[in-house]
Parts: sequence; C-alpha cells; structure tokens
Amino acid sequence: MRKVPFAVAIVVLLVALVLVAKTLAYGSKQLPAEAAPSVSIDTAAAAARLAGAVAFRTISFQGTAGVDTTQFQGLHTYLQQSFPTVHARLGRERVAGFNLLYRWPGSDTALQPVLLLAHQDVVPVESGTEGRWTEPPFAGRISAGYVWGRGAVDDKGNLVAILEAVETLLQQGFQPRRTVYLAFGADEEVGGAGARQIAALLGSRNVHPEFLMDEGGAIAQGVVPGARTPLALVGIAEKGYMSVELTVHVPGGHSSMPPPETAVGILSAAINRLQRQQLRAAIRGPTAQMLDYLGPELPFFGRLALANRWLFGGLIARRLAATPQGNAMLRTTTAPTIFQGGVKDNVLPSTARAVVNFRILPGDSSATVLRHVRRAIADARIEVRPLEGPLSEPSPISDANSPSFRLLQRTIREIVPDAVVVPWLVVGGTDARHYAALTRDSYRFSAARIGPGDLERIHGTNERVAVANYGEMIRFYLLLIRNSAG
Repeated sequence: MRKVPFAVAIVVLLVALVLVAKTLAYGSKQLPAEAAPSVSIDTAAAAARLAGAVAFRTISFQGTAGVDTTQFQGLHTYLQQSFPTVHARLGRERVAGFNLLYRWPGSDTALQPVLLLAHQDVVPVESGTEGRWTEPPFAGRISAGYVWGRGAVDDKGNLVAILEAVETLLQQGFQPRRTVYLAFGADEEVGGAGARQIAALLGSRNVHPEFLMDEGGAIAQGVVPGARTPLALVGIAEKGYMSVELTVHVPGGHSSMPPPETAVGILSAAINRLQRQQLRAAIRGPTAQMLDYLGPELPFFGRLALANRWLFGGLIARRLAATPQGNAMLRTTTAPTIFQGGVKDNVLPSTARAVVNFRILPGDSSATVLRHVRRAIADARIEVRPLEGPLSEPSPISDANSPSFRLLQRTIREIVPDAVVVPWLVVGGTDARHYAALTRDSYRFSAARIGPGDLERIHGTNERVAVANYGEMIRFYLLLIRNSAG
C-alpha cells in the first residue's frame, strides 16, 4: 500500500519539474528598446489641425442616401490647405468617388512599397445622446488636454497623423528608398467598398506592398488582466462578418384563440437555442500567439500558467471567456440584433423575423456558421439564410515572426519603451482585409492609448484623444516610414 503514495509523489514531482522547466524556458519575444531619434513636432498645432478635420461630418450610411458629399469634399480641401507640401510633392488621385490614394515615389524601384491605410468616414452620433458629450461631437474642440469629437480616434486621428508625419519628413528633406502609398477610404464604416476599389486599382498596377498598416490595434493599459505594463496590440488578423436571417411563417389569427406555439414563440425558442449552443471556444490562431508573446512578461505564476497551456489551457480559456472582449477572441460570436413580428397586441402575427450577427473566428467560415445555425435550431419551420449585405470571411493570419513585424515591434518600442508588443486578433473589421491579395503582411495598429472605459468611447459618447498621445501617434508614423522606407 505504501507504493501507491510513493508513486503518486513521483508523478507529482515529475509534473512539477516539467512545469518549472517549461516556465524557465519561456523566453521573451520582445526586442530590446532603443532610443528614438529626436523628432521635433509642434503637437499643439498638430492637434488643432486634427480638431479641424473632426469638424467635418463625414458620416457613412448604408447606401448613398443620407451621405453628405459636400462634407467629404470639404475635408479634402481642408487637407490640401493643411498639408501643402504633401499635396505639392506626392501624387494624389480620387478613386471611385471620395476615396484618396497618394503615392510618394521611392528612389529604389526594386524594393516593394509600404502601404499605410486610414479612413475618412465616421459613424453617426446616436440620436438623443448629443447632450451627453463633454464637447459637441462635431465642434472640433480642444479642452482639458484632449481633442474631442467623432473620429478623433476612429479614424481621423490616424489619417491626419499620417499626413503630419509625411509633411514633417518632406520638410526635413527625407527621400524614401521604398515607394510609400497612403490609401484613405471613404466608407470603411459600412463595408469598405472604396478600399476594395483602391486595392483593385493597385493590383492592376502590380503593386504588392512589403507590408501594410491599418487601424485595429492600440496601446492598452489596464485592459488585459495580469498585464502590468502597456500592451501594444498589433492585429495580425481580423474576424469575418456575417448576419443570418431567420424567418417563420404560420397562420395568423386572433390572440383570444392562440395555438400552442405562435410565430413569435417559435422564433424566440430558436434564438434561445442559438445563444445556449454557441460555436466552440478555443485558444488558437492569433489568440494563441498573443498569449505566447504576453506570457514571458508576466509575473511567475502567470508565466507558469501560460507556459503550460497543456495543463492550464481550460482554466485560461474560461477566464478569458468571462468577459465579452475575451470571449470574442476565443470563438465565433453569436449576437441576436433584430427581432420583428406583429402589428397589434391582439393579432397573432403570421410572420416573425430575426437577424443574428456572427463575427467569424479565423479557422471557421460562413459555411461553418450556416451549418451550426441549422443544427442548433433544428426546426424545419424556420427558414435560415444569409442576410443580404456585408459578408466577409476571416482574414488570412499575417506572420508575427516576419521581418516586417519585427520592424514594427522595434518602432513601437522606440515610441513606448516599456510596451510589450503582442500579436492580436481584431474582433471588428477594417479596410485591411480588402488588400489581402496584395501582401502577406497586413498589420493593424495605432499608437492611440486605450485605458479602462475608453473602448466604449469608440462609436460611443465622448470619443477623444489626448493631445500628448496624438504627438506619439505622429511620431510613430514618422519613425515607421523612416525605419521601413529609409
């Protein structure tokens, strides 16, 4: 009998040795922080130019109805006036409406170019919430150390910062060896048809960038549990987008004589089954790579857990899935967003309709989603079909070990030396996905700083960027162009 406890003790000891050994071998993937070259920027003047751009109501709506084209034209004129050297020295063309493409020729045509993306359009301000803003959303005001307004972060902050960086470099006499392209779509918030047009144009000209950079990541502080230092989240992939329409048709009638199940009841039960039977969660793809970069920088016990996901993977996944943000990184998400049925309180509706939105994890597909929906609902009375409108598969996953990623990592640490740079899964959508055929290396990052409470400002109330942080955003693009094209 004594042999059993002894054997158990040996097994426990061996497991402990494996845990410690893997933890000690869990080496950092961070590059040494280097001192950034001195860059002189008039941050206050730059913030004022951003505020001026925010004042243009370049709001996107589905379809062309409601879009005020004079606001886009006004923004273009404003950019020409604000960045005269850019517009004198770079080639500029309008593509398919109000989408802008700039070309800064490099001295070595044998080198593949660099492509920087941003978008001009913004989402509307929810009606009735205007009074909740500290500063009016389209006033373009600077107060309390912030530029306030719709688009300050998403995404005029990046667009204008790119132009600030290029204007500064031009005035300094910088000549890129690689050609640099700037592509500014006008309808990213409603699917990015403009980005598709620009990508097609570049493809027809045989332009294949060394890498591209778009929005989608940020410098996060206090957002990821266990991380004590700022995290520079660099998107290496983004989720797909699909909405599924569910419809049920039954005989209508008077509410005084209801059948056992009404159209509303049948559809409600189906939605409930979908929410209870979601697609599986797993640590894979970009999320697994994120943990591999983050783990070595954590205190010992956090490092031990991430270095030994063979043992602690389930616990880590459950902890991540406990928050909406973490859950979105682990699975294709299910979000019922529309439910319609009935016209009067005493009339049984003959039709009920619902829409469920899915953000598709890399490794899944729209076909995966449709099979899952039909299997989970398991009701022949309900018609299931993809909703007409935006639909995109998950993007390819870019290489987090490529020279381009390492260059980006070095540039970020020049701006924020204490940042831990990690790959990231973008759970929303960006214009970058439309350029996937042009380059293998598509990255999504902005040097905007995001803290607790800031995520809801994007597309929400009181969108803002700190003036000091805006200076960092400009320096990031300036150094990125120097490092990649110089």
